[in-house]
Amino acid sequence: MSVTKTHLAPRSGASGKRAANLTLSVDVLESAKALGINISQVCDNYLREVVRKEQERRWRQEHSEFIAAYNSIIEEEGLPLDQWRGF
Repeated sequence: MSVTKTHLAPRSGASGKRAANLTLSVDVLESAKALGINISQVCDNYLREVVRKEQERRWRQEHSEFIAAYNSIIEEEGLPLDQWRGF
């Protein structure tokens, strides 16, 4: 019995990549190719940044009540170790 490898991209993981179809503006795509820009890398980097910002926005939204309450306490009482702060 022989074993054959499939041609599927890795499913997921920190370093895994998977092919995806994108619809891009023709003029921008042609310009990027003419300039030798790695389209996959640029898309991956930009999407990674968009995901990070959205995760941060959602975290702030989910924790907004706690943050507001904590800030209110600090405004009223000051920082807990403020008397020992040297700056």
